Amino acid sequence: MGILIVDDERNIRNSLKKYLGLEGIDSEYAESGEAALERLGQESFDAVLLDLKLPGMSGQEVLEWMQRRGIRSPVIMISAHGQIADAVLALKSGATDYLVKPFDPAELVIKFRALMANKRRADMIEAVKRTGGHRESALIGNTELMRLLSRQIDKISSTDVTVLITGESGTGKEVAAREIHARSRNRDEPFVAVNIGGIHEGLMESELFGHEKGSFTGAMNRKPGLFELAGRGSLFLDEIGEMPMPLQVKLLRVLQERKIRRLGGMNDISVHARIISATNRNLEIMVREGAFREDLYYRFNVFRIELPPLRDRREDIPFLTGHLLKKLASRMGRPVPALTPHGEEKLRSYSYPGNIRELENILERALIYSDGTSIKPEDIDLHALKTPGNTELFEPPALQAHISSSSRSLESIEKEAIRAALARSQGNRTKAAEELGISRKTILNKIKIYKLESVEDEEGVGNV
Repeated sequence: MGILIVDDERNIRNSLKKYLGLEGIDSEYAESGEAALERLGQESFDAVLLDLKLPGMSGQEVLEWMQRRGIRSPVIMISAHGQIADAVLALKSGATDYLVKPFDPAELVIKFRALMANKRRADMIEAVKRTGGHRESALIGNTELMRLLSRQIDKISSTDVTVLITGESGTGKEVAAREIHARSRNRDEPFVAVNIGGIHEGLMESELFGHEKGSFTGAMNRKPGLFELAGRGSLFLDEIGEMPMPLQVKLLRVLQERKIRRLGGMNDISVHARIISATNRNLEIMVREGAFREDLYYRFNVFRIELPPLRDRREDIPFLTGHLLKKLASRMGRPVPALTPHGEEKLRSYSYPGNIRELENILERALIYSDGTSIKPEDIDLHALKTPGNTELFEPPALQAHISSSSRSLESIEKEAIRAALARSQGNRTKAAEELGISRKTILNKIKIYKLESVEDEEGVGNV
């Protein structure tokens, strides 16, 4: 699964693949329409980026072939300025969207994430139909903390109350947001997710609120924003702690009046979607420091859900491990291996500063190391922490005691996790961001906030 890039220009293919990778989006590419048909006939993709003008078979012909074959992957068509009429024809033929060259890769990432979210929703609805209306909860675990979380979601399922989800990085905030939507009375409406930290600041207002034709250079058509696309469903705003102050002012008006206005527009548009936001930052501290508006904080914090870190619910590790191994083995085309008792014991001994995301990474490596039938302790690499200039490893129990101390704040834990990721990547900030599951922009901001600039990049450059 991922994105298929179809373009005959090697530089564009390689640049987009690298950029998408930095944003945590997997991609493959095909250099011609014929090569695209071969890939699409063998694999399933979340979305396709399709150049309109290709040597041999055109992008339009590829699109029509996909329609005849019933391939449901949404298509974003890319075209040059002189091909707008062709792009309109592509939209009528089934393309979901189009971009005019040259385009901002950040805008492409936003479109891809919205498309992938809608595709996952459609797949989930189809799966529910196949099982006679029964769906499995996305919340994995049986501890009292997880039962409490499930009860909280049940309480708000029949309402459209605004929800704030907090918790450390990697605890599954988007999973919880999707579960809130799936249990709501508007579950058949769209679920639209956007990572605030991943949007270029200059595009934020246009992406959230939309724009009118001619409202700025390059605005060749009217474009609805994510608030409109969410309809009567749910809009998930992740990483709201990264929101710049000008956008905070505009969002406050939206939450107060439940109305938006497109960029360059003259009329207000009513907003009906439930707003679910999430952050791993301490918003109360940000309010005190003047980095987050107090009135906006109270608008977001109507009903609050705190996700527990994995170290506080170790009894759920066997359930999570079973679920993740099935998913990972399916992705790799392998049988699901058994986890030996000693392997499980090793997994439960660790503190997981990266939480569920880190557990998934550990299991993916273990699958690669294993013999294919079982996962043993020697297959499990817990990435014990190293300090810069010191090769001595911290044992998991010592790390656990260090992190679990009740005197530790969320910020100090976050700082330690970033420092550790930088140490493991030898200072490469891009790799550290990928490991932590955050954007490059976010980790650069965190490095500045926590004064971690002294960690040198492995290539000797400070902006990798």
